[in-house]
Amino acid sequence: MKKLLIILLLGFSGLVDAQAYKGKGDIKFQVGGNIQKWGSGISVSTDFGIGENMSYGFVASYLLNTNQDLGIPKFEDRFDVKARFNANLGSVFKLKNNADIYPGLDIGLRNFGAHLGGRYFFTNGFGVYSEIGFPIAKYNTTPMGYDNLNNQFVYAVGASFNL
Repeated sequence: MKKLLIILLLGFSGLVDAQAYKGKGDIKFQVGGNIQKWGSGISVSTDFGIGENMSYGFVASYLLNTNQDLGIPKFEDRFDVKARFNANLGSVFKLKNNADIYPGLDIGLRNFGAHLGGRYFFTNGFGVYSEIGFPIAKYNTTPMGYDNLNNQFVYAVGASFNL
């Protein structure tokens, strides 16, 4: 029964006319979980389309759980905010309208970094996303203790919404 349901859902997903990136004026909101070496938490982001293949946005993350043996981290150790720029390449790679991939750069409270993400929309308003991110240049060149929390490779996955 489960296999039949999955086959039906996959078959109907091709009939949906959702768009993962529409270009100038497009607005996305994403919420999900993030996982990194020394913790996990929540992440929210938004992207604003400024051209056929360009968008800018913001991402904020908060670590709910840390596994370092340094005691309980403060709020400012768990929190990070970044501004970002994306190159939305779904149309370049001739993906279906409901799929997009986007590499980009971000600058935040802790580092200058890069990310690579993908979105897949099931309907015009709802989809899923997945991203990886990593620092290119850390502001503190010898991070110790809690400076490492938001200065490492991170994986995020969650829901994406068209606004």
